[in-house]
Amino acid sequence: MIHRRTILIGTGALTLAIACAPAAFAKAANGKPAPAFSALDSAGMERTLAEFKGRNVVLEWTNHDCPFVRKHYGAGAMQTLQKEAIGAGTVWLSIISSGPGQQGFVSGSEADALTTKRNASPTAVLLDSTGRVGKAYGAKTTPHMFIINTQGVLVYQGGIDDRPSANPADLAKATNYVRAALGDIAAGRSVAVAYSAPYGCSVKYAA
Repeated sequence: MIHRRTILIGTGALTLAIACAPAAFAKAANGKPAPAFSALDSAGMERTLAEFKGRNVVLEWTNHDCPFVRKHYGAGAMQTLQKEAIGAGTVWLSIISSGPGQQGFVSGSEADALTTKRNASPTAVLLDSTGRVGKAYGAKTTPHMFIINTQGVLVYQGGIDDRPSANPADLAKATNYVRAALGDIAAGRSVAVAYSAPYGCSVKYAA
């Protein structure tokens, strides 16, 4: 079961979706091969998980209109994490699973403009307007994060950190699970926190 609670941000109401248990959202299982996929990137090129064989891969579900996503990008935190990961040889794929007419849906050129405007640096932005990739992984929120190791095994899935709010001030107090998991992988350790409850706006799949 996915519990939802409504919080107030400014003068508007926003639904915060939190998955409370792995079985509630996960189709992709930790410790198992990550689901294969192919999708067009913002430049119209087909990208596959297989092309990154032998590399660590971060999957970031995103929606630029989501306040939780704006929290991380507006403060520069997501961009910093992207640069750290890519600098260490990790592949970072930002995935937009918003369907046509839904919040967060963008064209390839609009996705590129957002990347430039926000000074973001993912390896690629994948456009998953059919929701095929998102549903294969059980992506529920934006952001929702997954990490695949060099053996192609899913080793982390869940929230980006332990502060389920849209307030940028909370970033200073947050434990970033993605950064910690990548650190564990780099050190040759098992990922200490391999699952956490994802939080944010619900993924706006096609109706």
